[in-house]
Amino acid sequence: MSFIKRNKIFLTRFSIFFIAISSFFLYAFSSGITGQTKKTTTDGCNCHGSSPTTAVNVIIDGPSSLIIGQKATYTLTISGGPLVRAGTNIAASSGSLGVITGSGLRSSGGELTHTSPKAPVSGSVTFQFEYTAPSIAGNVTLFANGNSVNFTGGSNGDQWNFAANKTIVVNTISVDDELLVNDFRLEQNYPNPFNPGTVISYQLKVNGHVSLKVYDMLGEEIAELVNEFKNNGRHEVYFDAAKYNLQSGVYFYRLDTEGFNSIKKLIYLK
Repeated sequence: MSFIKRNKIFLTRFSIFFIAISSFFLYAFSSGITGQTKKTTTDGCNCHGSSPTTAVNVIIDGPSSLIIGQKATYTLTISGGPLVRAGTNIAASSGSLGVITGSGLRSSGGELTHTSPKAPVSGSVTFQFEYTAPSIAGNVTLFANGNSVNFTGGSNGDQWNFAANKTIVVNTISVDDELLVNDFRLEQNYPNPFNPGTVISYQLKVNGHVSLKVYDMLGEEIAELVNEFKNNGRHEVYFDAAKYNLQSGVYFYRLDTEGFNSIKKLIYLK
């Protein structure tokens, strides 16, 4: 076999290998990647650019204080940059992160990342997730980054940035908190205003049948979120307005259970 022919075979095989490897990484990263936050690295999403840029805004929003073991919902928002699609990686210094169904996130190695690049709505991309505080009081930190991509199949022109670290103060239960935990309560939905999903939390003093419904301004029932027996304690339910083809506006949600009822207002902004 001639030298030139051997070189052609080698180059052909190398090209096939290179394309296969490139395709693998493109597929892997399109379904998210972890280990890219300030918790573990200063490099961040360097597959979308060598350095972070302030053109991309990444914000973690949610409660700044929790009690030990308490679960809360947080929202990560990405704006700026090309923003044809966006992805993220979220991590916590302690406690645990949880996926909300339909949020576009998945869990991997204790961190969260996108299932696929997400399209923007009204100029931003949002990911909602749950965080459960650890069993020890103190300060904890949520870390994140976000990429804003042009979605052309390559990284040319993509941008990314770190989020400002979110500090959460975790407290032990006080006497006042214990009184609240042992009472009925309907909490304000979070986030509010919201698009398209929000979390409604409620507290039951005793076991009993629970009805939780959403109504429009005319009192017409929009959605029945809960209609079943529930044990005493704190509960959460996710309301996705996109499932009901709602228009932007003011709606109400009502909790009815044995010995207690309460109504609160929520605002949907498409």
